[in-house]
Amino acid sequence: MPTRAVRAALMALAGAVFAAPAAPAARAQGAHVPRAATPAAWSTRFADAVIARHTVVHEKWDYTAGLVLLAIQRVGDATRAPRYGAYVRGNVDRLVQPDGSIATYRADDFNLDQINEGRVLLTLLDRTHDRRYRLAADRLREQLRAQPRTSEGGFWHKKIYPEQMWLDGLYMAAPFYAEYTRRFGEPAAFDDVARQILLVGRHLRDPRTGLYYHAWDAAHAQPWADPATGLSQQFWGRAVGWYMMAMVDVLDELPAAHRDRAAIVAVLRDLADAVARVQDPVTGLWWQVLDQPDRAKNYLEASASSMFVYALAKGARLGHLDARFRRVAERGFDGLVTTLVVTGADGRPSLTGICKVAGLGGTPPRDGSYDYYVSEPVAADDYKGVGPFILAALELKR
Repeated sequence: MPTRAVRAALMALAGAVFAAPAAPAARAQGAHVPRAATPAAWSTRFADAVIARHTVVHEKWDYTAGLVLLAIQRVGDATRAPRYGAYVRGNVDRLVQPDGSIATYRADDFNLDQINEGRVLLTLLDRTHDRRYRLAADRLREQLRAQPRTSEGGFWHKKIYPEQMWLDGLYMAAPFYAEYTRRFGEPAAFDDVARQILLVGRHLRDPRTGLYYHAWDAAHAQPWADPATGLSQQFWGRAVGWYMMAMVDVLDELPAAHRDRAAIVAVLRDLADAVARVQDPVTGLWWQVLDQPDRAKNYLEASASSMFVYALAKGARLGHLDARFRRVAERGFDGLVTTLVVTGADGRPSLTGICKVAGLGGTPPRDGSYDYYVSEPVAADDYKGVGPFILAALELKR
């Protein structure tokens, strides 16, 4: 690993490159990769690896399954190969019953993580006209109507996490909420979608770095929370990645004339600048704890890096971000392929360096310290890394 002095010099050089003028990137019309586009080999190779390794992607209705199924669904959109859509539908139909009930899902848990898989329901509804998918999506929407909130209207992350807003929760709920709102004609609900994003922008941003803390306790009562601010201690890479992906995906659905659209774009641009500043100048990747590259046990982490690549590339393509951010994304993707992608024992690609899980509170208690984040297990091929990697590969057509 480079010394601190060498790293500082490299960072200065990277900053100079970043600031150089760039030719405008080509920007496709529409929110998603066009159906006629040919996806990169990496997206199909990883989607095929998931399908080959897991007949059942997950036994439960779960955000990780939802993330990788959404990515595979997008590969199917881009290739028009029917095997991808068939895999997604087969996995969803294991859990979603004809009456719209969802096995393993409990609305009264008020867990935002359970909303994310609803995104694949909406596409399945379009393609099959099977009413079970609308009924199931309606159940998830009803959870959001009753979701406990902070005094300012922010969703609690879960019922068991009172008064807490986590960056993770923005991706778990907001893109589904926005798409449901557009599809089924609830225009007033766009105000609520925007409120969730902007409350996080108000409370979780660090003014010194422009980065975001993992979570905020509105009651300032949790052991992990600063008693003065309610904030957790660290800038965890994947949490910030969830928030960036949430914003670029919500902007697909939010009306062009919505009163809060410009504010969300401004938050995205500010965060993109902050994320680019902490990109590793050697590999192009991002660290598990974003702002402490030289500290012991910190490591280059695949899920956050994939999320940033996807969000920055998509933001640049759609004009939310300056075109130079595509170069940042390209460097990040190069780093993923050269540093963290390996060939598995089955001859298929594997993505290494994925933080398996991280959270706050609970039993045993997770204190949100630096030592906590760098001590959680590191895995290969966890969906929280593979899903964003596929989305990033599609976005860059790599």
